[in-house]
Amino acid sequence: MGIDTLLYVRLSAMMFLEFAVWGAWAPVLASYLINDLKLSGKQTGWIYATLWIACIISPFLGGQIADRYLATEYFLGGVHLLGGVCLLYAAYQRKFGPLFVLMFIYSLLYAPTLALVNSLMFSNITNPDVVAPRIRVWGTIGWIAAGWLLTVMRNMAGAESNKKFSDCLLIAGIMSVILGLYCFTLPHTPPPDKPGNPLAFLEAFQLMKEPYFLVFLIISFIVTTELQFYYVPTAPFLQDIGVRSSNVPAVMTIAQIAEIVGMAVLLPLAMAKLGIQWVLVIGVVAWPLRYVIFAMMKPVWLIIASLSFHGIGYTFFFFAGQMFVDKVAPPDIRASAQALIAVATLGLGNFIGTQFTGIILDFFKDDEGKFKWRPIFLIPCVLTVLCAIAFLLFFHPPTGVGAGN
Repeated sequence: MGIDTLLYVRLSAMMFLEFAVWGAWAPVLASYLINDLKLSGKQTGWIYATLWIACIISPFLGGQIADRYLATEYFLGGVHLLGGVCLLYAAYQRKFGPLFVLMFIYSLLYAPTLALVNSLMFSNITNPDVVAPRIRVWGTIGWIAAGWLLTVMRNMAGAESNKKFSDCLLIAGIMSVILGLYCFTLPHTPPPDKPGNPLAFLEAFQLMKEPYFLVFLIISFIVTTELQFYYVPTAPFLQDIGVRSSNVPAVMTIAQIAEIVGMAVLLPLAMAKLGIQWVLVIGVVAWPLRYVIFAMMKPVWLIIASLSFHGIGYTFFFFAGQMFVDKVAPPDIRASAQALIAVATLGLGNFIGTQFTGIILDFFKDDEGKFKWRPIFLIPCVLTVLCAIAFLLFFHPPTGVGAGN
């Protein structure tokens, strides 16, 4: 394997818990906010936007603290413990204001850890090309496990058990506390000798002089905004078409199962046969296919099966996109280029997407408070189809990068 077995287990457990915390609340919280707390689509969008705002801020705050003053494992332990407390308090909030404040504080604590768990992993392994994917996949498994745990607990407790509090936030809070304690046992990883530059991503702006990279950046941004039409409304949509609320968390893990299959099997084959350009196009096309099926509203089994397109799209566009950036960026600004893409997508794209999604949800709601799901899902469908067409017409990477072998 190229790594000590005990170290592999320790780092894999870190990834498992890191994404189990996120996976416990992100897929299903919107259903609780809309159906139980009766929040508007815009308010729900703002709750989800807290993490994306934090992803824009985190390189300037948490990341720099870990870069300069604290060993990574101590920083991770502290913020996950504090974040767990925020989630536990948030689980019992019934009003938008207090819930928003607690989720924003939590997100400021959690966002830096998304990069720092990778940093800790890479600092402690010697064969990253082979070992890192085998460790990172446990993050996706953790996301899946959280969804199934929530489903089992809801079915055991009964359908009405979560009306007075958010069970998904409660579980996420408990997991965050466990993760915080566990982080103090991770390999000692002191701050680097040369701290990272919080404005490093600005160095990559020179890549935007290349038309193919500018097209890639713009399409990545737009696609990310439309991705929120999956994250925010899918859980309440599944309930409206007949999926039991207790089963929604497990049903939504189909996307992550497809992501594992896509990353382990389909992506390597597609890269070898088709090349990066067509792999990225497939990634873009996967989302409108899902939205079209969602807009059909039936049959339910097909809608559930179409959740797999999310995992395929995520792998073929975002994961492959990171590989593409790594290939085309000069070595001295490679990290900066990845940071630029992260700020444009994980930060700005997701934030604007949550606001846009919330506005559309409120616009297509009838007098009885029911959502008009068909037009809601046709909007991101049209936009992502246009992205795919634009990609085919205007994305022309350098010779040798876009072609299959």
